[in-house]
Amino acid sequence: MNTTLITGGTGKTGRRIAARLTERGITVRLGSRAGRPPFDWHDRTTWEPALADVSAVYLAYAPDVSAPGAAGTLEAFARLAVARGARRLVLLSGRGMPSAVPAEDAVRGAGAESWTVLRASWFAQNFSEDFLLDGVRQGEFVLPAAEGVTEPFVDADDIADVAVEALTGPLPAHAGATYELSSPRLLTFEEAAEELSAAAGREIRYRRADPRAYRTVLTEAGLPPAEAAFTADLFTDVLDGRNARVTDGVRAALGRAPRDFTDYVKEAAATGVWHG
Repeated sequence: MNTTLITGGTGKTGRRIAARLTERGITVRLGSRAGRPPFDWHDRTTWEPALADVSAVYLAYAPDVSAPGAAGTLEAFARLAVARGARRLVLLSGRGMPSAVPAEDAVRGAGAESWTVLRASWFAQNFSEDFLLDGVRQGEFVLPAAEGVTEPFVDADDIADVAVEALTGPLPAHAGATYELSSPRLLTFEEAAEELSAAAGREIRYRRADPRAYRTVLTEAGLPPAEAAFTADLFTDVLDGRNARVTDGVRAALGRAPRDFTDYVKEAAATGVWHG
C-alpha cells in the first residue's frame, strides 16, 4: 500500500507531481486513459484496478471540478479510494468558484485520514502548455476576461510542490487544510502579454472577447458546442475580478514565497516554446 495514484497524470500538475514523487523513490500510478491500468473518470469499471495498493490519491477531475456531475463522481470515487485503503486525498480545485464547493465537500467527507484542497489561481503555464499556446505562438491570445481584470497567475510548479508536500509530509501537517494558491503579484492580461513579448522577442497581444464570441473561438478550435459553452461561461465567471488578490497559500504550505510570473516567462522562453 505505498503507491500514489495521480489522476490527470499527464496534465500540467499531474506530470510534475509524478516526476517529483518518482525522484523521491515513491511508486506512482498515472491515472489516465493511456495509463496502465487505464483510468477514466466516466468509466467506473476502471476505478478498482487503478486503486489497487494505493495509499494516496491526487484528484484532478476532468473536465473541471465545477462541471455538472463532478461532485457526485468525486464523492463515489473518493469513498471507494478510502474503502480500498487510501489514507490521503489531495484535490485540485479553483479559486472563487462556488460551483466547485460541492466537489470539495465530497472529498472532505469521504473519510480519509488526511484530505487537502488546493484552490489554484489561473495557471501561468496556460500560456505555454496546450491551452493558449497556439495563440501565443501566432501573436495573439483571446479570453473573455472582464475589462482590466487582474490575476495572480500561479506557477504549476508551485502547485505541484504543495501537492507533493500534502501527499508525503507528516500526516497532521496538511490534514484538513484548504490552500489558496497564487503568485506574489497581480497582472492584467495586457501586462502578461507585455512580459510574454519581452521574453519571446516579438509582439504578443491579448484580445478580449465577449462570452458568445469566445464560444465561437472554442468551437472553431475543435471543442464540442456544449463543452465550448461551459468553458466560456466558466472563464467569464472566474475572470470577473473575484480573484484579484494575492494569497499566502504557497508560503503557508511550503514556508517559502511563490514563484513570480516573470521567472516563469523567462524559463519558458528559454525552451523556445513560443517559436513553434
